Amino acid sequence: MTPQPAAPERQRDAERTKAEILEVAQQEFARHGYAGARVDEIAARMRTTKRMIYYYFGSKERLYIAVVEKAYAEVREMERSIEVEHLAPVEAIRTLAALTFDHHDAHRDFIKLVAIENIHEAEHIRKSQALANLGTPVLDLIALILDAGRASGDFVTEADAIDVHMLISSFCFFRVANQHTFGALFGRDMTAPEHRARLRAMVGDMVVAYLRGTGA
Repeated sequence: MTPQPAAPERQRDAERTKAEILEVAQQEFARHGYAGARVDEIAARMRTTKRMIYYYFGSKERLYIAVVEKAYAEVREMERSIEVEHLAPVEAIRTLAALTFDHHDAHRDFIKLVAIENIHEAEHIRKSQALANLGTPVLDLIALILDAGRASGDFVTEADAIDVHMLISSFCFFRVANQHTFGALFGRDMTAPEHRARLRAMVGDMVVAYLRGTGA
């Protein structure tokens, strides 16, 4: 008699299959949007069936929500990995800005998914329990840096953690999301290698200048 695979092994296989589906689905949704993406195409690329995908995720919408959850979880995981306790406030906020820049630069599909979800007015994010409080850790991190900066006298602006997060994210997001229209209008590819170091430093410079009240 052939021995049956153990339950933990089956579970690992299932999790691996789900992860592979999410990877392909992320590319499909990022390329074609929610409405334009086809589960049949995802299944074809996976060399599986549409029925199998629905077995794991239930529906196209739930698959899309799982893709968005994964994309946001990855950026939040990056933010949670930042250790700022041993850094001076200015260095800490520059580090956060630089790592956000790096993440957005390396994860272009994340930018596309966020843009797509904004087109849908966050309809799908609002249905996700996993995303309900996912923004809290980064705000806690920024608040910690701001408190330290005010205590040390490095920061004089009464800044709000959400505003600082928006300032960092908007610069990093715009550079990737608007690269094609910006390039067509102004003749500059903002994502070209020769501009990377300058723009990476610029986002930190802007945040520090704001927090120091330099422009007041």
